[in-house]
Amino acid sequence: MKKKILIIDDDYDLCALLSRFLEKKGFQTESAHNASKGITKFSEENFDIVLCDFRLGDKDGIDVLMKIKELNPKTIVIIITGYSDIKVAVEVIKKGAFDYITKPLIPDEVINVIEKAIAAKSNSTAKDTPNNEAGKEKPVKNKRSFTLSANKDFLIGQAPETVKVYQQIEIVAQTNYSIILYGESGTGKEVIAKTIHDSSQRKGKPFIAMDCGTLSKELSGSELFGHVKGAFTGAVTDKEGHFELANGGTLFLDEVANLSREVQASLLRVIQERKIKRVGGTKEMEVDVRIIVASNENLQSAYRKGKFREDLYHRFNEFSINLPPLRNRKEDIPLFAEFFLDKTNQELGKNIEGYEPGVEEMFLKYAWPGNLREFRNVVRRAVLLTNSGKINSNVLPWEITQSLQEENLTGNNVNFQQAPSSFVETDLKDAAAKAEYDTIMNVLKEVNFNKTKAAEILKIDRKTLYNKIKIFESL
Repeated sequence: MKKKILIIDDDYDLCALLSRFLEKKGFQTESAHNASKGITKFSEENFDIVLCDFRLGDKDGIDVLMKIKELNPKTIVIIITGYSDIKVAVEVIKKGAFDYITKPLIPDEVINVIEKAIAAKSNSTAKDTPNNEAGKEKPVKNKRSFTLSANKDFLIGQAPETVKVYQQIEIVAQTNYSIILYGESGTGKEVIAKTIHDSSQRKGKPFIAMDCGTLSKELSGSELFGHVKGAFTGAVTDKEGHFELANGGTLFLDEVANLSREVQASLLRVIQERKIKRVGGTKEMEVDVRIIVASNENLQSAYRKGKFREDLYHRFNEFSINLPPLRNRKEDIPLFAEFFLDKTNQELGKNIEGYEPGVEEMFLKYAWPGNLREFRNVVRRAVLLTNSGKINSNVLPWEITQSLQEENLTGNNVNFQQAPSSFVETDLKDAAAKAEYDTIMNVLKEVNFNKTKAAEILKIDRKTLYNKIKIFESL
């Protein structure tokens, strides 16, 4: 039997388009163009799902939600909202809506949320049957669904910058264009590359990733093109390179600007001729590989400085995508907080319920120099240190709590001149400790708390820096 959906939206064109799309997907639909008519229609007929715009002329989404839940608590309600209403929409979810989707509506996102809602309701019903003892003992928690990328490991955010990225992905994925991904460390460049691959006609073929920043000049050629036995000291067997392994699929080269000029020349030749020759070998092999590269350095600037080949840059630059840092997409932070919490609960077998008041605000204020990678690690650490209930600020790492404390003390012009109270300059040792503390704090501030860069500037390794931070934290 077809599921019946009620669409409540004052945009007549949107209702018509959404109705046609959902009916093609096998649903039965009805539309209402204001809240009062929608509630009346709902009271007269049975609907499985309600898609309701948050901003209506006569009422808002909260009013409609509360009335629908009053008439039938089991009805699935999904809110349609604009970007500026995201925080309000999250509040509506807390009041019983299943999820929300944002305008402009993306068809795959709409159907994804609806299908998850139906599956969640089905699971909830099964667990509530008398024969299911676990369902009787523990009520089913209404968990939020997430709109995931094609590879199911990455949350698609709702910020305008994020939606723009995924609109570009949808356009370019079906082509064979080479792509440059720009973005700071931790913005998810490899995940985006994998999403492009999984959204393309090459899906099902190999996706091979290579970090060009970790290999020496000598090893880069071998890793890319392979080698034959005896090609160099240590080459005891023949080896396939990444181009061979990725044949038919996609090759992702991260931090491509780190490749030597010699390897860049070989790479250009391979891209032009679509043939490779293993290091030390004479046989040429044809390859069919789509190339996606990533860099946190502007490659156009790099070739102008002579650090990167201009002809190779133009080969790569058939399409480029800039991944925004997390600090520029704050609308996504509450979503990722829940997403990472959900993933870590599964990973650690825990059931941490959420975050104490104030923690999300700290997340929103923090600059996230390590972007999504840092955010994920912060949540994983917090879940590990929390035994039950909700995550509080006591389990957040030093970088977040200290930077926000300093911001509160000095406003926006953070100067990190406040030393721990135990740093009383009573002797030379105390004075040296305070000077070291001030130096580390100022450098961390300069690099936006990127500890790798700070360690490089301070000419110490990351482990030493971490140890010093822990010492300061304990004082």
